[in-house]
Amino acid sequence: MAGRDITEGRSSRAIAVDIGVVASNAIWQNTDIAYDVALNGVPFIYAINDNRPYIRQTAPFKKEQFDSQQEPGEQSLTGWWIRSQSSFHKGTGIKFYDPTSGEIVLNRYADSKGVDVFTKGQVTLLNESSPSHITTAPIHSTGRAYQQVRSIRWNNTDGVLLHDGYDVDKIDTAGVETHFVDYNAGTDDKVYGICDDGSTAYWVTNVTSGGTTKLTVYKKALTGDSSTANTKMFDVTGTTVSNVVMDFAKERIIACFNNSVYEFTSSATTLPTALYTHPTSNYTFTGITASGPAIYISGYNGIQSSIFKFTLSTAGALPTLTSAVVAAEMPVGEIVHSIKYYGGYMVIGTSKGVRVADVSDQDGSIKYGPLIIETTQPVYGFTFRDRFVWCATSVGGEPGLTRIDLGAELENLRFAYANDLYYPGPTGHVTTGVAFLGNTDTLAYCTAAKDEIAVSNKERTTTTATLTTSTAHGLTVGDVVFIAAVDAALNGQQTVTAVPTSTTFTFTTATSGTIASAAVSPTGTVAIAGYTYVEGANLISSGYITTGNIRYGTLEPKNFKRLVGRGNFDYGSLTLETVTASGTEYEILAYSADVDPIEVTTSSPETAQEYLAYKFLLTRDATDNTKGPIFKGYQAKATIATPRQRMMRFPVYCFDIETDRYNSMYGYEGRAFQKIQTLEDLEQNGDVVTWQDLTTGESRQAVIEQITFTRMTPPDKRFDGFGGVLEITIRTV
Repeated sequence: MAGRDITEGRSSRAIAVDIGVVASNAIWQNTDIAYDVALNGVPFIYAINDNRPYIRQTAPFKKEQFDSQQEPGEQSLTGWWIRSQSSFHKGTGIKFYDPTSGEIVLNRYADSKGVDVFTKGQVTLLNESSPSHITTAPIHSTGRAYQQVRSIRWNNTDGVLLHDGYDVDKIDTAGVETHFVDYNAGTDDKVYGICDDGSTAYWVTNVTSGGTTKLTVYKKALTGDSSTANTKMFDVTGTTVSNVVMDFAKERIIACFNNSVYEFTSSATTLPTALYTHPTSNYTFTGITASGPAIYISGYNGIQSSIFKFTLSTAGALPTLTSAVVAAEMPVGEIVHSIKYYGGYMVIGTSKGVRVADVSDQDGSIKYGPLIIETTQPVYGFTFRDRFVWCATSVGGEPGLTRIDLGAELENLRFAYANDLYYPGPTGHVTTGVAFLGNTDTLAYCTAAKDEIAVSNKERTTTTATLTTSTAHGLTVGDVVFIAAVDAALNGQQTVTAVPTSTTFTFTTATSGTIASAAVSPTGTVAIAGYTYVEGANLISSGYITTGNIRYGTLEPKNFKRLVGRGNFDYGSLTLETVTASGTEYEILAYSADVDPIEVTTSSPETAQEYLAYKFLLTRDATDNTKGPIFKGYQAKATIATPRQRMMRFPVYCFDIETDRYNSMYGYEGRAFQKIQTLEDLEQNGDVVTWQDLTTGESRQAVIEQITFTRMTPPDKRFDGFGGVLEITIRTV
């Protein structure tokens, strides 16, 4: 036919371009036709009038919530998102405090130091610790610790028996030290192991006599001291020991000398035949404990570690032990350093942390659980009282303890735990033992000496002595060291008095004299002393508790705006802080007797956060060191910070033939229905589209919420053919 049919489009532009379905990047650009609005490149002319208005409003961004939390009131207020906590007695170990996350988080928190959380409904400061006696022995080359403390009572005096290499001392509740065994570090050998039966102590060393060095076992009443003669039980010619672990269990002494296991009575005069000898000559035994039907001994060889079980035979007047059975094998690389049975459980201290095992009261079989505590040092000792276990660990790298609540089982063989007593300041010292002082509730714990280094040179002018070490020592002014086998005038406890170089340090001696610089025997050593710490009556100066990160169960950003702490602040103070995801802390306010515990605005951080934690710093009273604040809980409030979305509803014309506001006519038969189908396809897919208001220049990403088409007669001569009005509702994203 002559000319161009309307279905063929126009010479300047194809039909598809008029529809808008192939516009580049789904963006419409007006050319000769003045469209008002476009959706993903599909253009329209507004059909706005009083009956069909353009409506623009905020999209709903909140859902109705009801209170389904175990803690009341969490979702009960309009506007605020609330999180509260009124007890922390289930211990540390969570990262996020989202009670509906499936993880056990109720009454738990992220971190604490210097506070007691195990009284339900309150947090208080722990007692401070004081150093009472230095320790001089470092960790043994095998990884064993020489230090241990044992609860004892003598002459109506409560205290602990401290084993520290060459020395064994009694320390009472006042911190007073009584020498019990006092070997000379220069001439005698160490005490390799010690135990007691409540009235008498038994220990093992090597004694050289007549040119022969032999294993020797001694005993002495706990009422004695270093001036009291030791009673030799027996010695073994031709045998020396380098590793010993021993304990008094089931009315007998169980002793592991090197790689062999023995049992003997407190009146024994000879060493009996070994119950068991490990086939590996350098096998290291580490711990002994007993349950009802069995005695257990732990040990390791290289990176493999096991717990052996010796059951009891009922034949004879005194039950005898049967042969060893492997009761448990640890994961490769995890070494058992201590075991203790208490209340139906075996607590296992390893190179990785602490586990708890169920112990059968029928055959003594054990089943251990997962690591409860993961530590940066091996766990060498435990003590028990009521439902609690105190573990010799560290607190943030400083000497201290971790407490486990065996009465709060979170999951199978996983129990609540928290940091406990610690001594602030020293770092790098390994906590090796813990015990109560006799029948009291006062704790004592000890650390090993650090960095035993060989001495390569010595000298003294008047009272100023200088030692040179074979490697860098890391000492600073005021450090206490223990010098052994260097010189009678220099040996013993000394204090660094001048700024040292990397390999030399200076101290002041009690007597005056001159010692010329000279090479010394390689047996001469210097060790940075450790300490025995005793719990005091005063509270520690400050402590803190940090909550789990609060995110209200969603990754959307929130505005954390309000916080209130509850408790009694008549003594000391409670400081409120916010903690961001990066660990930045912002101090908000301190409650005290002068500042009421009011709800405060948390203006820092200033921007919205995905999650936030709160830190509560407790400080003891400035006048009475035995009193401090009582923190009972907190409530935090936030609002959702998700960017608000807009709902837009607008009418547009959709006819085959249309005319713009400049009287430019365009279109063809079937065009309106094609555009309707294009929009319906976009709506059905639910994809994000580009919305353009060509009259204002605004462009937004959006989804189509609803399309309503009303077919009608063309309103005037500007429109013709099939068509009507489209009501389009979109929501920006």
